Amino acid sequence: MKIGQIIKKVAWDTLNGVSVGVVVALIPAVLMNLVIKALMPLWPDVGNTITFLTNIATALLPVACAVCVGMTAKLTSIQTASITLAAMGAAGNITVKNQQLVLKGSGDVINVALTIMIAYLLVLVLGKKLKAYTILLVPLLVTLVAGGIGLFLLPYVGQITTEIGIGVEHLMTLQPIVMGAVIGIVFALLIVSPISSVGIATAIGIHGVAAGSANLGITAAAFALAIYGWRVNSIGTSLAHFLGSPKMQMPNLVAHPKILLPVIVNSGLMGGLGAILKIQGTTTSAGFGFSGLVGPSVVLEQLSVTPLNCLLVIFLYIILPVGLGLLSNWLCQKRLFEAQDLALHFD
Repeated sequence: MKIGQIIKKVAWDTLNGVSVGVVVALIPAVLMNLVIKALMPLWPDVGNTITFLTNIATALLPVACAVCVGMTAKLTSIQTASITLAAMGAAGNITVKNQQLVLKGSGDVINVALTIMIAYLLVLVLGKKLKAYTILLVPLLVTLVAGGIGLFLLPYVGQITTEIGIGVEHLMTLQPIVMGAVIGIVFALLIVSPISSVGIATAIGIHGVAAGSANLGITAAAFALAIYGWRVNSIGTSLAHFLGSPKMQMPNLVAHPKILLPVIVNSGLMGGLGAILKIQGTTTSAGFGFSGLVGPSVVLEQLSVTPLNCLLVIFLYIILPVGLGLLSNWLCQKRLFEAQDLALHFD
């Protein structure tokens, strides 16, 4: 395999693995957030136990990402475990305080991905050259070399991602409606790409109105793609677009990129409307959309639960995206795409 092909495979496997790992690690805390608040006054012990477990899941995001990359790449258990050690060491969520290791937060997702790529390349270079010494030297070399490089890069990557997040928030104060539309489109494109929308949202620390616009943009994309292909896909597959992730349409969108045009319009409209209405989101909720009811539950929590706010959330997260999906499907079906272009088969 040529060097270019190797780098492409490493990048592709890492992006796919990290996108799954981020969701796996973050979804327990997001889904249980409202449950925990409801349980705390009644059963504090149960609430504290759930909080402890979900916090552990969040903190082990680098581990989940590395394991998912290893499984995606079909690496050996030794190689996967070694990459995991490097990723955890360079994530930045472990600090030393009073001569003790303190684990806090999920770490820098972008630096985790970079470290995993470096570690992945290293295990490919080492291959089977070490023979009987593989179990002794691969974990050591990958942890020290890849983990060391990742640890060196951490402050620089962290500074870049922080500046990006600050820039996004600043632009939202200057042109909130335009930026809301742009953010809605960007996150809609991320959710159907190999890149993790949750990972990017977490990495740049997007929050507030920007996070709300991102979430609504993803919601618009998910419902639109479900509607465009519902004649050729099963009910379960169609529902999975917005209850799960529309990322499953990625191969079809690469083959038929024109489908993205109405998706972009819908996502821009939803993102802009979110900015007009000042819909709030969080760093964690921004990249999920409707998935797991994360978006609507966070918005409802921010607004407070009242009949009027419940109606607003239903309008924004069900009625409007479904309406835009139906309208764009009527306008673009047979002009830009056919339903068959969105067919999915999981045989």
